[in-house]
Amino acid sequence: VQLQASGGGLVQAGGSLRLSCAASERTFSRYAVGWFRQAPGKEREFVSAINWSGSTFYADSVKGRFTISRDNAQNTVYLQMNSLKPEDTAVYYCAADRQRIMSTMTSPTYNYWGRGTQVTVSS
Repeated sequence: VQLQASGGGLVQAGGSLRLSCAASERTFSRYAVGWFRQAPGKEREFVSAINWSGSTFYADSVKGRFTISRDNAQNTVYLQMNSLKPEDTAVYYCAADRQRIMSTMTSPTYNYWGRGTQVTVSS
């Protein structure tokens, strides 16, 4: 499975961005998809995930600000990011797996990863 993340950019604090994760796999609707981010000098951290049935998961730091969704017809998962803060600045990666149990949705052990997209939030 090839994943293509896009939609990053430079935005002022309080602004919004929508990231997209497009997949080459036509059965992408059966995959769990996660978003992770990595800031300079920091570990990669979980942001959000969605499983095949539409259940969603969020890190506490983004709850209420970020929304994950999927368009199965387009083989794409989106991450709508609102009320962005400077601490959201990072490279954002999407990842996918065919089968993933609930307890592992937030773990960065997905089998397939896309190249990251840079999100920079200025203060």
